[in-house]
Amino acid sequence: MQDFVCEKCGAHTLGTHCSKCLWSKHVDVNPGDRSAVCRGLMEPVSIEKQNIIYRCHVCDKKVKNKIAPDDNKNVLTSLHL
Repeated sequence: MQDFVCEKCGAHTLGTHCSKCLWSKHVDVNPGDRSAVCRGLMEPVSIEKQNIIYRCHVCDKKVKNKIAPDDNKNVLTSLHL
């Protein structure tokens, strides 16, 4: 896990995505490798089982990431709509 400031909402957070707005950043080609050159912001677009599905605003790649216990429940609920 890594400390970071969310580029979407400015929240200080720990993990793989912002627990406040749920946005992420396209940094991996394979989970944890930090080798993606894209570096685009990843929008949370839907929920699939216990995962958030993200779409990169730069390259359009879709990835999934596990829902964290401290994720904003209101934002998670809005992704079910």
